[in-house]
This record gives sequence, structure tokens and C-alpha cells, in this order.
Amino acid sequence: MNETHEIDQARSKTKCNMFGRKCCSGIFYTQLSLQERAMIHTQLEMGLKPAAIAVGLHRSASTLSRELRRNGWTRPKACRGPGRPPMAGGYRADAAQTRAHDCTVTPRVARRLRPGTTLRDQVIHYLNAGYSPEQIAGILARVYPDTPAVQVSHETIYTAIYAMPRGELRTKVIGWLRVGQAKRRPRARGEDRRGRVPDMVSIHDRPPEVEERLIPGHWEGDYIKGAHNRSAVGTLVERTTLFTVLAKRYNASAESAVKGFGQGDRIEAQKRLSPTDDQGREMAAHRQLTETPGVTVSCAAPHSSWQRGLNEHTHGLLRQYLPTGRDLSGFTQEELDAIAWKLNTRPRKSLGFRCPAEWFTPDAFDFRQHHAALFVLGHLNRPR
Repeated sequence: MNETHEIDQARSKTKCNMFGRKCCSGIFYTQLSLQERAMIHTQLEMGLKPAAIAVGLHRSASTLSRELRRNGWTRPKACRGPGRPPMAGGYRADAAQTRAHDCTVTPRVARRLRPGTTLRDQVIHYLNAGYSPEQIAGILARVYPDTPAVQVSHETIYTAIYAMPRGELRTKVIGWLRVGQAKRRPRARGEDRRGRVPDMVSIHDRPPEVEERLIPGHWEGDYIKGAHNRSAVGTLVERTTLFTVLAKRYNASAESAVKGFGQGDRIEAQKRLSPTDDQGREMAAHRQLTETPGVTVSCAAPHSSWQRGLNEHTHGLLRQYLPTGRDLSGFTQEELDAIAWKLNTRPRKSLGFRCPAEWFTPDAFDFRQHHAALFVLGHLNRPR
């Protein structure tokens, strides 16, 4: 069997190839059009068999049989005497097209986030509180594990948001998302403009327990720049628990980095083992930074921000509160602590939709009490 004949053969050996015929179906399946249904109607009245019509339309015979069965077609009986010629068993192209259109626009299952439903009100309440759709889906499954009617996927939430009609409510809800864009777009890669750090300790030389992420205390550090790179906020993210610490900085210099990351002294020594930073020029004084907190600082490879993926992902979350192009020098340390606490008390997917504060400070944070204090209990009653 040559190669050309193998390409023409159908992929299913139980359908078109049953009798050694070539495949009459295309590579991509599409719904029957009105023109095809009209052709089916006409050829049925002419007496052609459904299998022959399928070959002429380059459709599978099973497609024709399902179409005829759905629309009440039966094989015509031969006339035993004078009278009208046999008809096409009740199939009509216009009625079949209307039925197909109604089945397409009418969902088989009612949409969960319809306007006026309790679940929609809960989702909007969570969005207003700063939760992402994925966090909402995870927290609903955690709070109501035995009530599937209250659980919803994050894609359903995104679909409901962007399906809203244009108006004030749609603009407000989209503005609550991490990136408030009018349309869903793929992520864009930013340009890496990091500098070199002299006498650095490579990321490949750090202890192996850092990669395993089993023991809390190993951090990833970086900076969020403000308008014109004249202000910055230092960020520290714990690799195991995702706990976040923010430090106020007065400029983007190496001296300010040493002073800002001195805030790490607020963390107990057992959970302050080793930070990993990038090779930005702010890390030029990393030796002095190492002496200040009493830990060893390692640097990621140049143009390899993925080596500090947790920290880069956290920056995306922080941009909701520290937007690009804004002067960050106006934020006080108390305000930065409040922003970090919001992140640390949000459920995270990688933690099984538990909060970083639950893992980093298990004795001081209770999720149930926090959830009850954050939302009005009467608004989140279980549906009957």
C-alpha cells in the first residue's frame, strides 16, 4: 500500500474503511450548514440513500444518520398503487436548521453565574475583596466541600466577567482583577535589564535543601520599581510557605538595599536562613547585606528570572497595590505591612488553597476566624 493511499484512508477502521472505501470526511469537523441541509432534503426527495448523500457531501455516514434521526426522518415506503410519489420521511431543511440553531444558543445546563443568583453575589463579593477567580474557586470548594451547587471553576468566573454587557458594572468588576484589561490577553514578556554583581555567590552553590523547599527559612528577594526608577519597595518571599515581607526603600541604590533588607531582622532567626536575589545593580553591596542579617545571599543567573519564579509571580500580585508608573516613596512601612498581610491571608493554589500565614505562623493565624471576620456571615449562608 503506497503512502498516498494510506493518507486517503480513513482514520477509523470501523466506519468508512469497513468496505475498503476511502474516507469521505474532512480532517476538521464542522456543523452542517443550511446549504448542506437543503441538499440533503432535495436528494432525499429524489430517492437517494443517506449513504450516497454523505459521500456527495464529503460527510461521514454516521453524521447523516444522526441528522436524520434527530429530525424525525423515516425511510419512505414504496407506493403500492397510484398516488403521490414517496416523500422524504418528514425531514425538512428549514426545520432542521432552526432546531440546530436553538440547540446551539440554548445551553443544556443553566449558567451558574446568572444575574440575581446567590452564587454570583458571592463571587462579586470575593472579587471586591481582592480575590482572584482561581482563589475564589479554591476557597468555595474549601468552605463548602459538600455543596457542589456553590462551587464554580475559575474559567466560569472569567467567562461570566467578560460576558457582562458594557456598562459601569462590567468596568468595575474588571478593575478588581489583578490586571484590569478589557479583553483577555496572553502574558507579555518584559525586557530584562539587570546588571552584574561583583564577587557574587552563585545560585548553584546554595545548599540542596533550598531546592527541596521542605524547610521554611529560604527566601527569594527583589525590588519593585516605581515611576522613572526613582523609588522602590523591597520584596522577600519565603520559598516553602509563600509568606511575603515588604520593606520600604527611599531610592534604588545599593545603600538603600542594605538598609531596606535590614527589615529581615523582624523575622525570627530559625526562619531566616538564606535569601536568593537577582543580579541587579542594587545587589552591588551584597557582602555588607550578608553581614547585616547574618545569612548568606546567593544570586540568580543573569537573564534567568525563572530561577526566582516565586518572587516574580508575587510581583505580579503586588502590582495590584503598587501599580506600575506610580511613585512608591509615599508608602509608609505600615502601609506596606498591610499590603503584605493581604497577600499572606489569601488562599494560594500551590498550598492547597491555604493561606501563607497558616503555614508560616500556624500558632498565630486561624483561617476560620479570619474568614468569618472578613465577610458578613449572613451573606455567605449555605444554600438550602
